[in-house]
Parts: sequence; structure tokens; C-alpha cells
Amino acid sequence: MMLPVANRRPLEGIRVLALEQHGAGPFATLQLADLGAQIIKIEDPRTGGDIGRRIPPFVKGNDSLFFQSLNRNKQSVALDLRLAEGREVFQALAARADVFLANVRGDVLDRFHVRYEQLRSVNPRLVCCFLTGYGLTGPRAHEPAYDPIIQALAGWMSQTGEPGGPPTKSGLSLVDFCGGYVAALSTIGALLAALRDGRGTECDISLFDTAISLLTYLGAWQLTEGYEPPRRGRSAHPSLVPFQLFRARDGWLVVGIVKQDQWERFTEALDRPDLRADPRFQSAEGRLQWREVLQQEIDTTLAERSIEEWLKSFPAYALPCAPVNSIAQALQDAQVLARKLILSCPHPVFGTLTLLGSPLKIGHLEQEASPAPALGQDTAAIVRSLLGYSDEEMAQLDATDVFGPYLRQGGSNGSSF
Repeated sequence: MMLPVANRRPLEGIRVLALEQHGAGPFATLQLADLGAQIIKIEDPRTGGDIGRRIPPFVKGNDSLFFQSLNRNKQSVALDLRLAEGREVFQALAARADVFLANVRGDVLDRFHVRYEQLRSVNPRLVCCFLTGYGLTGPRAHEPAYDPIIQALAGWMSQTGEPGGPPTKSGLSLVDFCGGYVAALSTIGALLAALRDGRGTECDISLFDTAISLLTYLGAWQLTEGYEPPRRGRSAHPSLVPFQLFRARDGWLVVGIVKQDQWERFTEALDRPDLRADPRFQSAEGRLQWREVLQQEIDTTLAERSIEEWLKSFPAYALPCAPVNSIAQALQDAQVLARKLILSCPHPVFGTLTLLGSPLKIGHLEQEASPAPALGQDTAAIVRSLLGYSDEEMAQLDATDVFGPYLRQGGSNGSSF
């Protein structure tokens, strides 16, 4: 039986208030936005809003490509939570929201009076997700944290880099992004519980917790056997061989051999039956024990041909392999286009804005993209339509400077409300 195709995104009708900045929080709500939720960013008019707006190198006014990459399909309300009037507006918004997601330290939550215990009194069904560096409890709860700090503290850097070289962070902000995914997953889980039970809850998500949990088998090895693998050259896997970078005649490629039949096909692709017959390499344990010798043998053979020649040969043997692409080369891969991972939309400052699409593919809906909002762009529209404030009430609030200059200016890009 043919199932009907859904014409609504999974989270359509869900309203999320976001007190967020930089990477982790905006990445979390980006996932929710791509699933159809309404994301209302609460931005501080005194500081120019989300710090991501001013991260170089591509900054124009109070906007940047960094900010655009993490904040599409969202709305912006400029609101000074230091003022009692700002907190009153925020509570009125919270009373009409399904989720409040914040990635600020616990002491900031206290200062702005936006703890779960305070917000559930205005909305018992509200889900609060707090994404912080170290969580809301424990001796580090009030410490500032950034992605490289967590990578260092959680042991990631000790496992990354060449032997004898300095510890190294990953090229991407993986703690931030993984923390964002965990926060989004937790939020959706808590939303389902709220719909089932009729009451909200608190999610206490930590970048540090996320990073520690991602040690996975390395953590199990250490905790159970006291074993910590040394760093291996060429990004080699700690226990699977061959599974690493290899140099062909004109550059680098990665080969990953996990299964015994893959190893046998690999020796065929290399035209090295002697490696398959060598008793030292006939088992995964043997290949691990004789790692260095085997690497030298494979190096010798791979150096005889170019990357393109090997990549044409290996697929016939169903071998996992890839060239080491630059970012430009990666974005030109035919699979990127086939999976519709690039989006374009017009932008008042950057012209045509080209962004990466979402990996979340649910049903057959085409992904839509609107540019990230200017600071305060949606303040008047949301406060008037959602809260029902009159022109007189808006003027009285504006006189307190609770919206900063953005209500009068119509957003930081000068667009009108």
C-alpha cells in the first residue's frame, strides 16, 4: 500500500525560544529549524547580539558568513534581559513557547531569572534545554568553556596528531557540533514526553559530558583494562590494520580495511598475493602486531601509481577508500549535488548566499532556506502578533530601551517591519 507523503515538516507548530550564541546552541536550534520549528533568537541589543555576527574573516556590518551558516530559518528579537521590562516580555514569550534552549553559563541563567524552576511557573508544559560547557552541577559548572578547551580536557587532543608532535585539535569544532546534536535530540525527546504527560522538563546538556561520552571504546579500554593507545602516524586506527593514510605517487589517500574479506580483496587489488600468503598478515591480530612492516610493504606498492589510478581500481574490489580532498574538492563531489547538500537564497548584504543544507532527510519534503535574520528584525512583529501588545504598550517599552535601537531602526540591516 502506498503511504501518503507528509506535507508538513515534523516540528511545524513547535515554538522555540533560543538564548544562544557562537556555535553549539545555534547549531542545535538549526537542526530544529530545519525540521520545521519556529526559532525565536533572543539577542542582547547592548552587545550587538550573537557574537557569531562578528566572527571574521567574512563580516559585513553586523553580519557574517559564520553567523549565516548556523542561523538560517530563524527569527530575531532584540531584548535586554538585564531590565525588568525585558524579563517580563521574555516570560510572556515563554508562556507561549514549547521550548526554551539556552547555551549560556548557569550564573547567566541566574542573572536573567530564566532557570527552569522560574519558567515552569508561567508555562508548566515548557521544555527547557540548557547546553553549557560543563553542565549545571559539579565543580566546573560556572567555568567558561570553548571547543578546544573541552577537546584538551576530555582527552581528545592526546589522541590526535602525529607521534612525537604536539597534541592537536580536530580541524572542525566537533565538540560544539556534537553537543548541538545532543541538545537537539534531548529537546525532541523531552518534547515527546511533554506531549505525552502534559508537563515539561529540564534537559541539562554539557559539552564536556558529550566529549567524554564520545571516547566510547577508548574509554572502555582505559576503564576496564587500563589501556590508552599511543598516537599513531598518518591518522592510523588504533587497532585495525591497514586503516590509515597512505601516499600514492602524487598524494595521499585513505584506505580502511575492517573485515577479513576486505583484506583479501585489497591484496588482489594491489596484485600482492605474497601479502595475503604471508602468515604474519593472515589475521587481524597479526596485521596489528606487524603494523610497521605491513605499512612499508603497502607504501612501496601504492607509490607505483597515482591516486586517480588507484581510485579507479579499488571500487572494482569494493574497497573503502577516498582521496584527501580540500574543502573545495569535497563540495564539488557529485554526491554532494545528488544529495542536495547545497542551498542558495538571496541576502540583502551578501547577495546570493550559498550554504550547506541539512543532513536530516525525513519524508520527501524539499529543504527551504531563508537567510539568518538581522539583529532585532522580528521584534515588533513577534511582540505585537504573538503577545498582542498595542502600539501604546510597544512605545512604553521602547522608551525603556528594552529593545535597544532595533525597534526604531527596523533591524540592523535597515529593513522595515
